Amino acid sequence: MSNIIRRNRILALVGAAIIAVPLATPIILGNNAAFAASSSPAAAVGGIIAPAGSFASIVAADKPAVVTITTTMKAEAAASDETSPFGENSPFNEQFRQFFGQNGIPMPHEAPRQRQSERAEALGSGFIISLDGYIVTNNHVIDKALDIKVTLDDGTELPAKLIGADPKSDLAVVKIETKKPLATVTWGDSDTLKLGDQILAIGNPFGIGTTVTAGIVSARGRDLHSGPYDDFIQIDAPINHGNSGGPLVDHDGHVVGINTAIYSPNGGSVGVGFAIPSDQARQVVAKLMKDGSIDHGFIGVQIQPVTADIADAIGLGKAEGALVAGVNDNTPAAKAGVETGDVITALGGKPISSPRDLSRMVADLAPGSQEELTVWRQGTPKDLRLTIGENSEDQQQASSDEGKSGPAAHKIPNIGVGLADITAEVRQALNLPAKEKGAVIASVAPGKPAADAGLREGDIIVSVNQHAVNSANEAKTAVADAGKAGRKAVLLLIQRGDNQSFVTVPFSIG
Repeated sequence: MSNIIRRNRILALVGAAIIAVPLATPIILGNNAAFAASSSPAAAVGGIIAPAGSFASIVAADKPAVVTITTTMKAEAAASDETSPFGENSPFNEQFRQFFGQNGIPMPHEAPRQRQSERAEALGSGFIISLDGYIVTNNHVIDKALDIKVTLDDGTELPAKLIGADPKSDLAVVKIETKKPLATVTWGDSDTLKLGDQILAIGNPFGIGTTVTAGIVSARGRDLHSGPYDDFIQIDAPINHGNSGGPLVDHDGHVVGINTAIYSPNGGSVGVGFAIPSDQARQVVAKLMKDGSIDHGFIGVQIQPVTADIADAIGLGKAEGALVAGVNDNTPAAKAGVETGDVITALGGKPISSPRDLSRMVADLAPGSQEELTVWRQGTPKDLRLTIGENSEDQQQASSDEGKSGPAAHKIPNIGVGLADITAEVRQALNLPAKEKGAVIASVAPGKPAADAGLREGDIIVSVNQHAVNSANEAKTAVADAGKAGRKAVLLLIQRGDNQSFVTVPFSIG
C-alpha cells in the first residue's frame, strides 16, 4: 500500500479547488477530482429534530444569511504543486506539505503554469452577523486575495472589504455595503453541545449553490496540531470543498461553529469534519471587527503533558498541568524564573489541566500584560510574576540527531540502560557543546523499560526527577534513590540533538 493511501490527511476546505484561468475567460469551477486536491472545509451537521421532524424552519431562517465568497489572487500563488492553497500563514500548511509537497504529488487536474496576465479564483462560504454587513469566514478562504466578492443567497453579487484576519485561529471578517435589508444569524453557545447533539451545516460545496447537510456532534476538543486554538468540534455529516467558513447551527438555528476542515484518505468527505467552536470564534471575531488584527501572547517554553507516571515521579497529586521541557533564552518565561522541570498548574489564577489549556490561555493574552504563573517545583507550589510577550512567526522545529558512543558503561539494571560520562571523545563524537553536562546513554537493553520508553544510545540524561546530574555516577545514584523512595517510575530529562523532553521510565518488576 502506498504512502498516499496510508497517510491520514487533515484538509482545510477552501471552497472549490483553486482554479487558474486567463482573464476574460469564463470561470469554470472544477469537478470533484479537482476539488479533492485543494482541500477545503465542508459542512456537516446533525439531524435537528424540528417540529414535525423537519429542518425547514431552521433552514428558512438561516439560509438567507449564508453567503458565497469568491476571491481572486495571482495565479503563481496557486499553480505550483508545492504551494499550499491556504496561504503561507495558514495553520493547515504543515498537513498540506506532508500530503503533497514532501511526497512530490501534484494536485489532480493541476493547471499548467500561468502567464502573468492570468488569475486564480477560489471559493468559500461565510455568514452575515450584523445588519451593516459584517461577514465571518475562514482566513484560508481570503488569504492572499487581490479582491473579494460576496454572493448573497438571492444571487446579488457585491464587492467585499477585508476588515481583519487571524491566521492562528483561521478566522477572518469581511464587510459588504448594500442598501437592501440583510438577513443575519445569531451566535450560539458551543459549550452546551454534547456528543450526539444534532446539528446542521450550511455552505456552498463545489460551487453548486447553497446546500444544507445534517449530522451529529461526534466528538469535542479535537486537536489537529494546527495552532494554539485547536479545540475543534468533530461532526459526521458530509462537508466538502467550498463549505469553508460556513456556519454550523444547532436546533435553535444559532451558530455553534465555523466549518473548517475534514479528515480524509482521498480528499473528499468521509463523514469526519471539523468546526471551530463559536465560543472561541466569537471572541476572535469581535477583536477583528474592532482592531482588524490580533496580537497573540507568548511566553517561550517547550511543554508536554503530565502523565500519571510523571505525576508520581515528581510527587504531584494529579496528572494535570503543563510540564516545562525547555525554556527559551531571553523570553518572558526565562525572565520570570521558569525552570525546566516545572509543571505549570495555573495562569492568572485559572487552573491549567493540559498543555493545550496553557497554549490557548497564553495566545489569548495581550502582550505586555502581567499575570501570576503558578508552578510545581521540587514538591511545592511556587508563584511567579510573568509579563506576556508578543508571539512572532512559528518557530522552526529543531532536528534531532541520534548519536553513538562506546565508553564502558555503569549498568542501571532497573530501567535497562548503560551510562557513560561525557568525555572529550564523547563530546566530539556527539557534537555536544562545551557546556553540555549530564550522562550519555551508551547502551539500551532490548525489551527493557528504557527501550520501551523510546530512549536511544547517544541520548543525554540532563536531570533525574528534576535534579540536574553531571555524570553517569550521579545519574545512576539518582535513579537508585528514586527506586528506594518507592517511586513506580523515574522522570528523566533527555537531550537529543537540539531538543529536550521529559521521559518517564517505569522500574522493572522483579
